Amino acid sequence: MRNKRLKNKIRIRKKISGTSERPRIAVYKSLKQIYAQIIDDTKGETLISASSLSKDIEAEIKSAKSKLDKSKVVGKFLAEKAKDKGINSVVFDRSGYRYHGRIKAIADGAREGGLSF
Repeated sequence: MRNKRLKNKIRIRKKISGTSERPRIAVYKSLKQIYAQIIDDTKGETLISASSLSKDIEAEIKSAKSKLDKSKVVGKFLAEKAKDKGINSVVFDRSGYRYHGRIKAIADGAREGGLSF
């Protein structure tokens, strides 16, 4: 299954890239945590990062009942940080994962936070 995800990731990355006007949200999930970054591919730099281990949202993560809730909190936090830097629209890179569960939750949280994609 892992090899299939990596093949899907490569196929997706051929079509999706982040620019200065519209950076890319890259998502990674482990068994317990979820990570997201906003990346400008033209410069090759990470603009913003957030994860379920971030100290700024530690209290909200502890009060979340499930991994889905944690993912939504991370998405909202990422969107708030993006708004502070003046980023309004992004491209969502699901990194080969299916768009459901925690991946969908982080996208929904980012949309609720004010990002458009």
